[in-house]
Amino acid sequence: MKIRLLLVLLYISGISCAQNIKVPDVHTNIKKKGKELVVEIDGKQIREVEYQNPLTLDNMKGKISGTPSGLFFDFNDDSFKGKLIYGFIPFGDSKYPHPVFYARSAEILTGKVAINISQRLRGTYDMIDWEKNKKGTLGYRVIGETGTMLFDGIIAFKGAGPFEIDDTILEGPFINLLESDGVTVSFETNNDIIPTVEVDGKVFKNATPSKHHEILISGLDANKEYDYTVTYGQNTQSYSFKTAPIAGSRTEFIFAYASDSRGGNGGGERNLHGANAYITKKIMALATQQGVSLMQFTGDLIGGYRTSGAEMDLQYANWKHTIAPFAHYYPVVAAMGNHEALVRMFRDDEHSFRVDRFPYETESAEAVFAKNFVNPLNGPDSEDGASYDPNKKKIDFPSYKENVFYYTYDNMAVVVMNSDYWYAPSSKLIPHVGGGLHGYIMDQQFVWLEETIAMLEKDENIDHVFVTQHTPCFPNGGHVGDDMWYRGDNSKRPYVAGEPLEKGIIERRDQILDLLINKSQKTRAILTGDEHNFAKTEVGPNTIIYDDKWELPKLELTRTIYQINNGAAGAPYYAQDHSTPWTGSVTGFTTQNALVLFHIDGDSIDMEVLNPDTLEKVDELKLK
Repeated sequence: MKIRLLLVLLYISGISCAQNIKVPDVHTNIKKKGKELVVEIDGKQIREVEYQNPLTLDNMKGKISGTPSGLFFDFNDDSFKGKLIYGFIPFGDSKYPHPVFYARSAEILTGKVAINISQRLRGTYDMIDWEKNKKGTLGYRVIGETGTMLFDGIIAFKGAGPFEIDDTILEGPFINLLESDGVTVSFETNNDIIPTVEVDGKVFKNATPSKHHEILISGLDANKEYDYTVTYGQNTQSYSFKTAPIAGSRTEFIFAYASDSRGGNGGGERNLHGANAYITKKIMALATQQGVSLMQFTGDLIGGYRTSGAEMDLQYANWKHTIAPFAHYYPVVAAMGNHEALVRMFRDDEHSFRVDRFPYETESAEAVFAKNFVNPLNGPDSEDGASYDPNKKKIDFPSYKENVFYYTYDNMAVVVMNSDYWYAPSSKLIPHVGGGLHGYIMDQQFVWLEETIAMLEKDENIDHVFVTQHTPCFPNGGHVGDDMWYRGDNSKRPYVAGEPLEKGIIERRDQILDLLINKSQKTRAILTGDEHNFAKTEVGPNTIIYDDKWELPKLELTRTIYQINNGAAGAPYYAQDHSTPWTGSVTGFTTQNALVLFHIDGDSIDMEVLNPDTLEKVDELKLK
């Protein structure tokens, strides 16, 4: 069916198995009616609808089996038509292995396709010596009937005819949780196995077979480069990483920052079903060439806004596959934005309600994000326990696990916030059903931020603190109507169990600014995205942060930091909006793609901004 391949999705009502779902007490006017969930408004019942989409990670991976002459792919959808592009991945031929695609493609008909390795990929096309070694790894790309790129996959095989599927690393390996004495290596395999990671003559592994692997490497020396080899079944991959310096060493290093890599316009890899793989790959290559030690990527990694966690998994897989060849070597720390939204949707001809998907522990945007990434666990628990918590004896909110946290590297700390927590995209209807507001930091997260900043202020090993959240405190482009401004409308705020929070969005912004500027001496910049441009905004005593309508007390800022907005990693651009009170404090604005590099050397920080597409310098700043 062509309509499915065009990704025009069908509305399906009443498939949410509502009889097995309890509506969280934090919501109002969402009810169970038999097997359905509905929102009650104006005497009407607005039914839940879900997008029924065959594009899931499991479907796009396909059920792959060996044949006498090659491989057979079944994409679990008889109506699916398209093309399969394929070619070998020559591990060892490049430090950053990518598939080298063969000249011909294979037609996918009725959701199935076979490729003939014995005939097509032998002789002069056998650059991996599979005929000799009786094994190899194939990269493949699934393209829809209209030419849309849908998925990049990997599969290993063994044999020389007949062929069999071999143990495969499908995602990764990734470097995570980098410390001065160790690191966590994470990856996904197609089979439940016990792989090993060998570092410096020591072998590390987990105790039980699994498809998801997080292997802790410990006992290493600080600031030292190590080779590592992942062994999975009879296959191996080898890369390297460098441990972090001892805290407070004040060595010279480069920290990179970007956000908003969701699919853009222009065709091809600019939208690999959810991710702008074209620009993201260029950003990663440039960051690697510049010698970065680590990278922060804050939000809107993918297109998101889905009702299916399985489709979110597919989009995350495409993003991770794009960064993987470079993230084998250094950490790329991911955080949440509004496009990481996974929702329940209620819709009729007049209304549309979207709230964070529940049950929260398994289906929320936060839970699916945590499943897909490996981040520190040192953040707050949730908004449970706040003054507005409707039931102190049970869990009412999504977890902050792996979406709010901090990490350190040498004399730098990065505090990662989630300004789209418990996010309800239908902001005008939040008072009716409840939900988190785009751009809002809720109370428990703010308390944690206060405690974390106070701790870092006392830490003698930390000289520089960066705070990152997806939404700017001072939007300058397409998000002047929301983020932490809402065109000066402080009435905007989350609602919990029918009641508004005490602080409006601008009051909460001011509390954050007071904390990071007036009560901190180490915070250097707020790293934001959401707006698809690069701009730096001076935030200090001379910055106008209110409009003429503001009647509440005004915050006086005692020193100057910068908001560094880099939402220029591939999402469709936003031009500058000159209507804000702080427009005169904005410099360096550009809609060109950008990578921000912070060159940190002891007490000094120099910011450099490069265009990953043209390699030209976009901007620079002596930050400290």
